[in-house]
Amino acid sequence: MVSSGYPPIMNDLIRRLSKLPGLGEKSATRIAMHLLKMSRTDAENLADAIRELRSRIRTCSRCFHFTDAEECSICADPARDTGEICVVETTADLLAIEQSGAYRGRYHVLQGVLAPLDAVGPDDLRIRELLERIEGGGVREVIIATNPSSEGEATAHYLLKLLKDHNVRVSRIAYGIPMGGDLKYTDRFTLERALKGRQPF
Repeated sequence: MVSSGYPPIMNDLIRRLSKLPGLGEKSATRIAMHLLKMSRTDAENLADAIRELRSRIRTCSRCFHFTDAEECSICADPARDTGEICVVETTADLLAIEQSGAYRGRYHVLQGVLAPLDAVGPDDLRIRELLERIEGGGVREVIIATNPSSEGEATAHYLLKLLKDHNVRVSRIAYGIPMGGDLKYTDRFTLERALKGRQPF
């Protein structure tokens, strides 16, 4: 509950800020106080940037990553391998893979995972569009890179079932012990996946 000691306008701003991921009331209050100390120009530029974000950013017509054009910069890059599609849950997952520098193919953002308890089914994700891309030809491999959660695993298995009748190789990203990790502190599920996904040495 926002303190009644603040003016109503500030209470409203704190309440709205506290809805952002990772922000509680205290953090939201600190941000609101900082905004009050900003110059009018900086505050207006910030407000303009938020408005611009909402009005110009959309999803790529091909992979559903965020972009301010018809296609995102990854889909528009001719140096990318068009024969590989890495399927991820969200744009945040796509960016994590991009930052690794380990992948030079294309992506497909599902915009979520199957979650029956939350009423999220196949029609709520970008699965039909993925199948259309594959049926369009030129795709050799689909790499399923959903997260190792129960929903991510269920989504991966659902995609595998759909793709088994298509003429593409389907692979799943491997999970294992992180660099610097300690086996005795690793959970059973991660150890099991690491052993099943072992590679020749």
